[in-house]
Amino acid sequence: MIEDNNNNDAENAPTPLEQATYLLRKFKLVEGLVNLQETSDQPLTESSVQARNLSELQYFLEQLHPADIAHILEALPLDDRLLIWSLVKAEHDGEVLLETSDAVRASLITDMGSQELVAATEFLDTDEIADLAPDLPQDVMDDVFRSLPITEREQLRAAMSYPEDSVGALMDFDVITIREDVRLEVVLRYLRRLEEMPDHTDQLFVVDRTEHLKGVLLISRLLISDPDTLVANVMTKEMIKLHPDDVAQQAANAFERYDLVSASVVDENDTLLGRVTVDTVIDFIRAKAENEALNLAGLSEEEDLFAPVLKSVQNRWMWLAINLVTAFIASRVIGFFEDSIERLVALAALMPIIAGIGGNSGNQTITMIVRALALDQINTSSAWKLIAKEVGVSIVNGILWGTIVGLFTFAIYQNAELGLVMTLAMILNLLLAALLGVLIPLTLRKLDRDPALGSSVMITAVTDSGGFFIFLGLATLFLL
Repeated sequence: MIEDNNNNDAENAPTPLEQATYLLRKFKLVEGLVNLQETSDQPLTESSVQARNLSELQYFLEQLHPADIAHILEALPLDDRLLIWSLVKAEHDGEVLLETSDAVRASLITDMGSQELVAATEFLDTDEIADLAPDLPQDVMDDVFRSLPITEREQLRAAMSYPEDSVGALMDFDVITIREDVRLEVVLRYLRRLEEMPDHTDQLFVVDRTEHLKGVLLISRLLISDPDTLVANVMTKEMIKLHPDDVAQQAANAFERYDLVSASVVDENDTLLGRVTVDTVIDFIRAKAENEALNLAGLSEEEDLFAPVLKSVQNRWMWLAINLVTAFIASRVIGFFEDSIERLVALAALMPIIAGIGGNSGNQTITMIVRALALDQINTSSAWKLIAKEVGVSIVNGILWGTIVGLFTFAIYQNAELGLVMTLAMILNLLLAALLGVLIPLTLRKLDRDPALGSSVMITAVTDSGGFFIFLGLATLFLL
């Protein structure tokens, strides 16, 4: 019973966002009262309360993880966001910036001075600075380069040279290397002298004097083996090697398939360059999933939830324009059959059914195909088999649901021919949706475009126009 109560308390506990919002509301309430004071020369009780509330809010933020602070910043309007941002400690600025979305990060960077931005990078590793680099002004990056030691400077240059969707962009240079001809006792003593272990260290990389990767020593094996044993006798040469030019999605697939915590990154000569860790891979997968979800609707990841109206309009107008064009096309399709609709008014009531189910079916297919492409499960030889499979699914669904809709149509309008037309139109529109649901993402991939980019918008537009044409065309042929 006590355990249940504890669980309920945990579930009902306010989230960091709710707590921050409450404290922010308290501060702004007192701020409003202070502004209403007419006398400025007498001590104000509200001012002290306001300062106390601000200190309380700042103390609360200090207890939070940078990821929680980033979540709070993303959920607040610009003015409140900047107030919260001003209360974050300088040594946490860089970590918070890394956790925020691109749009929110841009708004925070705009509010910071050059010296503040340079100071924020002092607490980051080189690979993290490389992640921030595209959003930082050039003069800031020049100062950052000058502030780094030569080794880290070269690492930063190397990290920034890789494409955004490559393994090199995910690479971490913070690795622990050892030699194969030393005893485990020596390795343990070496590790104890370190101030801290790099995050997600599940293995040590065994290299020779020229930094060529020879194998890995698992931390678990290090702990349970005889300290007098040589590294060469307990290390493993069976390991996953990534290359900096590999596609990042391939690395993500490898981490998922083999349950990796970390993996080495080597060049063509097997020289150890760095490693990729599971936290970086998870961030990549999450970002990619969010981007694909937005792209399906024709939206951009660069849009801030609380962005100015004009900014949001700029990000959304293109696909709305495309929708408008396709809507005009659909209206003209309907216009071709005005006489048919005037003679049989029931057609107007039934058209949305045909278009709606076609769009939904097409979106289901597109979602499956985009996912398969992301996981690299589709190649040229399997594409035709996939098309045949989706055609089969659409025919079965068309017959099943077309029959049901046809029977309902007959029951309502007492017209067997109209019910048959509904059935045929349903089958043909689902068939069209299946074909285009496969072909649209594959074509975008062939053109080196994101398969998710606007796919949902495209399939809906095509199935609407196509569905209207099929249904009204069949009705004209068989009923009029």
